[in-house]
Amino acid sequence: MEIVQRDDSRPFATKDGSIIRSILDRTNSTVMHQSLAEATLPRGAATTPHRHPRAEEIYYILSGNGEIVIEGRSAAVGPNTGILIPPGACHQIRNTGQVDLVFLCCCAPPYSHEDTAMG
Repeated sequence: MEIVQRDDSRPFATKDGSIIRSILDRTNSTVMHQSLAEATLPRGAATTPHRHPRAEEIYYILSGNGEIVIEGRSAAVGPNTGILIPPGACHQIRNTGQVDLVFLCCCAPPYSHEDTAMG
């Protein structure tokens, strides 16, 4: 059994510009096939459009409001919304609300800077 506390992880900037905290990944556990992180986008911020050639991602919005764009298609997102991002799909998320946009990111295989291509 492995249990990791959110506050034991230091936030860091990803290649796309979001600030994340690893909840479970290769840096703090023995997980091998996926990663789970909490991402925060401040009011008015957006990630840089990017893709992950290998990783399938799931975003789950915890709080705030935003807009997700995947392969040119956009949709409004808010609390309790799940979003599937297929491998290789160009995507961007933008905070359109008045408070931080906070969401969980699950990646399989685990997130890595090497699997992030801009544009």
